[in-house]
Formats: sequence, C-alpha cells, structure tokens
Amino acid sequence: MRVMGLDYGDRNIGVAVSDAFRWTAQGLTVVERRRNEGEFDVLAELVKEHEVSEIVVGLPKNMNGSVGPRGEISIAFAEQLGERLGMPVHLWDERLTTVAAERTLLEADVSRRKRKQVIDKMAATLILQNFLDSKAKR
Repeated sequence: MRVMGLDYGDRNIGVAVSDAFRWTAQGLTVVERRRNEGEFDVLAELVKEHEVSEIVVGLPKNMNGSVGPRGEISIAFAEQLGERLGMPVHLWDERLTTVAAERTLLEADVSRRKRKQVIDKMAATLILQNFLDSKAKR
C-alpha cells in the first residue's frame, strides 16, 4: 500500500503519493481548503483511489525546533484526519520544504503564475520523499 504526503496550508493542501514500493514520491494535486471541511471528503476519496495505507502531514516547526501556532493547527488537522479516515497519520518536520520547493522551481525557470499553482504539491512531495528516505535507511 502507498503513503500519502500532505502539505497543510492556510488556503491549500498539497498532496503527494508514493509508488507501490514506497521508494519515490510523486506530486498528485492541490486540494483547496473549505470552511465546511469538505477537504476531508476529497482526501478520503484520494486515499481510496490510490490505495493509501498511511499519511504523512508536514509539521511546521520554528527554526529552534519548537512548535508554534501554525504547528498546533497542523497537529490538530492530523489528529482529526486520522480519526476520520481510521488510519495512521504521522507528523514530519517540514522546516524549509516550501523554501526548497520554491528554489527548485526558480532554478527550473518556472513562471511565477505556475509556481503558485504547484508550490504546495511540490512541498508535499518533498515532505513525503524525506519521510520515505528516513524509513529506507532503517
């Protein structure tokens, strides 16, 4: 079964999924957050469609390692997601993943408009790939 990676933001949720062997992460989509929590239904459908058995949610930490208000929101989302979907949800330190994604897209000479469309998906891919790499080393 596959692993799904999520970059949970204020407006959007970047989504990535692993291959069947859990070696590589591929960006999948960006889910727009809604006030009525419709994103849970969309994520549940993606989990079912891609045969996902566990989820990794990026945990934004401060540079000193502490968890701030944004991290608390991500923790609450991860707990709620785990309860609703009935599967393991892991938190993964996502410090600087959006910065790395932005840098990669700049180096690839992607226009500003296109960067805005794919930055969340790319950040989710980096979060998931880092998680997968950490498991492969064991």
